[in-house]
Amino acid sequence: MLTKRIIACLDCDAGRVVKGVKFVNIRDAGDPAELAALHASNGADEIVLLDITATHEKRKTLVETVRRTARQLFVPFTVGGGIRSLDDASAIFDAGADKITINSAAVADPSLITCIAERFGSQAVIIAIDARRTAVVPSENSSSVIPSEDRANRPRSELRPAVSEVEGDLPFPAEVYVSGGRKPTGHNALDWAREAESRGAGEVMLTSMDRDGTRAGFDCELTAAVVNAVSIPVIASGGAGSPDHFVDVFREGRADAALAASIFHFGLESIGELKQHLQRAGVPMRWPV
Repeated sequence: MLTKRIIACLDCDAGRVVKGVKFVNIRDAGDPAELAALHASNGADEIVLLDITATHEKRKTLVETVRRTARQLFVPFTVGGGIRSLDDASAIFDAGADKITINSAAVADPSLITCIAERFGSQAVIIAIDARRTAVVPSENSSSVIPSEDRANRPRSELRPAVSEVEGDLPFPAEVYVSGGRKPTGHNALDWAREAESRGAGEVMLTSMDRDGTRAGFDCELTAAVVNAVSIPVIASGGAGSPDHFVDVFREGRADAALAASIFHFGLESIGELKQHLQRAGVPMRWPV
């Protein structure tokens, strides 16, 4: 049986690790190099560093931050944010990253996935999908999309899945967002995951924007739908708040890996203790546990 991975995420802004709720209300969490080393020593299987404002600010990833963090690590290290070209990806790999994630640039130009995969291998290319569940209000004159958090204020009779979406395993479609979660794309999350795989992506990093930073649990339903849609590994992200949430996303969501940030940054859980909890629950973990 294949073991599951626990991935610690470092969301960085101006060279500092930060954490927010649903991509807003950002607060400082520490130095990326120090936190990366700490999480790795505590049992993280991989580290992901995301420069969360690089795309929105139209700048490249902070390469020196990547280089300084990579020096501290002996586990796989993934970097994303602001990667728009093969040259950008090359600079990140040269700085010490083992993998890169791309989101906004890949949506704008899907051929970028193939370009980087052909140069560095599919195993080094992760497609990051920031997804938010949506619904529409049926109307003769409108088919406006409603963010998931607003659905609670609508009678169930007024909501239905968008007719253009075909996410048969989901009661509501999920839309892909770019630019650090600021811009909706109109892309169906499952369709985009399939296309990214066909273009050479080696993994999907799926973040539920509805759950991000809430500590309410991963979106297992959305995760399972993406797992069913592709044959490459799927990393679940967004919502971790307890050890049992990880058990749920591995069992019900069938994720290959689970990524978290605030639960680790603010001392809510030891990764080693988390792995022991998962192993006791029958979820195969990598050593150390």
